[in-house]
Amino acid sequence: MESRHVILVDPLETRDVLAERLRMQGYTVIVTSDPVEGAHLALSDPPAAVIADLWMPGISGVQLCRLMRAEPATQHVPVILRGSEQDQRSRFWSERAGAAAYVGKGRMGDLVRALANAIATAAPSSLFMQLSGGEPDIRDRIAHHLDDALFDSVLAAEVRALTACGTFSRLFDLLSQFVARVTSYRWLAVSGFDPPRIGLHVHPRLRAQAEQEARLALNVGDEDVQLLVVEDEDAHEDAEGPTPFVQTIQLGDASLGELALAVRHPPHPKDRELVSVVARELGGPIRFASLVEESQRLATVDPLTNLLNRRAFSLALAKDIARCKRHGHPLCLILLDIDHFKAINDTKGHAVGDKVLVAVGQTLTQQLRTSDSVGRWGGEEFVAILNVTDASGGLIAAERLRAKIAATQVDDEAGQMISVTSSIGLSVFEPGDSVNTLVDRADIAMYAAKTAGRDRVVRAPVLPESLMSPLDRVG
Repeated sequence: MESRHVILVDPLETRDVLAERLRMQGYTVIVTSDPVEGAHLALSDPPAAVIADLWMPGISGVQLCRLMRAEPATQHVPVILRGSEQDQRSRFWSERAGAAAYVGKGRMGDLVRALANAIATAAPSSLFMQLSGGEPDIRDRIAHHLDDALFDSVLAAEVRALTACGTFSRLFDLLSQFVARVTSYRWLAVSGFDPPRIGLHVHPRLRAQAEQEARLALNVGDEDVQLLVVEDEDAHEDAEGPTPFVQTIQLGDASLGELALAVRHPPHPKDRELVSVVARELGGPIRFASLVEESQRLATVDPLTNLLNRRAFSLALAKDIARCKRHGHPLCLILLDIDHFKAINDTKGHAVGDKVLVAVGQTLTQQLRTSDSVGRWGGEEFVAILNVTDASGGLIAAERLRAKIAATQVDDEAGQMISVTSSIGLSVFEPGDSVNTLVDRADIAMYAAKTAGRDRVVRAPVLPESLMSPLDRVG
């Protein structure tokens, strides 16, 4: 049968009247005015429910409720807190403390109904614990649980503050610095699902082993994922340790990744809880970093071809030119225009024209090196930087690219294949070049290729002497 054993904790003299009303409803009521005694009674012999005032001298109803939620013997015992019916703040704190109900004082009918419902819906518990000690033990337990709650709150606040990082790399770097201050570990790893990537914090001498262990713990095989490694001596170089703690990182119902922590021998009793709190709060910062990175990517990428847009390509070219001037490396620039593209748009439609643009962009990406930068200059024009490439190498690469595009065919909506050709201008970097002069000379060469009959490569004229610096002219 359902237990009817209830503990009533009430410092006011009206407690005996309230207890008698509850006995009339068939409950066995133990009454006390001392919240410490009430907590001791509940932990020594867990009742069906506890009814307590919200505000009591020595221990508040909220503290009593948190203690019972945290103790294994009473974690399923419902607590009903009583206070001012109009006090919304008290009602809020009661709910946050885990109270089964908050009932206004004087609302006897509400109390009886809340008590019956709480007992009927409480999870059964077979756990029993005989509590030793008296008042000091109860106060120590409450202080211990409050300290744990405060520590968890500080952890959560520190992790949530990472939302301001903006990028995954900075987020993970700061996360590793924070966790290393809280506990000792061999390595820390965070995986993200979208985009696929792993952040790994490890001692420099343990990198290879830690990466292998982290991939196994996070269930990430040898597939190509973005790997961010932070190496320093905040992580320890122990060759062995306990099985890593792994926790899914979620935001609402969405799984964003996983957190893994390989702690040292012996593990701290709170390490598992640390991983749980960090993983629970990390979803928001990771999601925000992904959104910021995606917005930054969209600001630099042409949405149709997924190549660099004109502004981003110009910035990349300026950086490469600066490196050329500093180190003396050769560089070539390709400017490519799709032949008769307007006719394709006019006769086949813009959807087919878009397919042609995408196909040419893919050919550029596939044929050029990862160290080269490729962009859409605008309309049907594409550009590419050939790093550490002299004139002869640039001509070979441009001719190979022209041939691959000429071999490309795109099907229209009627199933017919459209042949594509291109006119390519190639300019070779000279010491006096800037972004504008290098592009302008490639543009002149590209139009010369069109004038000469299209589907060909033309090298640009050298930089006019008037645009060179005096030092360049002397050389």
